[in-house]
Amino acid sequence: MSRRLEKARHYRHLLLCLFWVVYGIVFTLIERYLTAESYYPMHCAMDDWIPFCELFIIPYAFWYFYLLGAHLFLLRYDVTAFRKMMLFFIITYAYAILFCVFFPNCQELRPEHFARNNLLTRLTGLIYAADTNTNVSPSMHVLGTLAATFALWNTDRFQTKQGHAALAVITVLICVSTVFVKQHSVLDIIAALPISAVAWLICFRRKERHSKKKRERGAVAWFAA
Repeated sequence: MSRRLEKARHYRHLLLCLFWVVYGIVFTLIERYLTAESYYPMHCAMDDWIPFCELFIIPYAFWYFYLLGAHLFLLRYDVTAFRKMMLFFIITYAYAILFCVFFPNCQELRPEHFARNNLLTRLTGLIYAADTNTNVSPSMHVLGTLAATFALWNTDRFQTKQGHAALAVITVLICVSTVFVKQHSVLDIIAALPISAVAWLICFRRKERHSKKKRERGAVAWFAA
């Protein structure tokens, strides 16, 4: 019996994955049944300066694989970082849902037709059809990307200049792709930054300071011995 309890405790972090089930249900209910009479269009002058570019559908779609890869990698190699990432998701995505409930928003930036007909524009059209243009701010793409990047950044396997650079490039490309494929306004990216900063302080910075103090105490004890 004790062995079963120990095994259950060892894998209890997997329960955090239930968040995605809850989130999916809640977001679907909001999209389909909690529709607002009017939505505030997210738009700023910079949106008009940014052209539609179908090439950016590649990093935009890569986001799904990035998040899945981060989950699988951290579950295999760094459970602590996985817990931090999931807490980041819970904080930021819960805030995003509440924001959309109390401040219904949308975007009206999508092109009426594509200038070219190719694989990338067809993929963009499929994403447009699958994803509504409501409840777009703050950008879930940005929030999710930062959650995965901060978690991977803190793992031993990415503690190199090359690793940090690769994660930084991926993060920037995914975030800017949201405005180049006209799925988000620049305002949606900006709206994601403050709550991401708060979540980072809660999930990563506090733990880093605690670990640093423990290392410093350990070093002092070693020299004093």
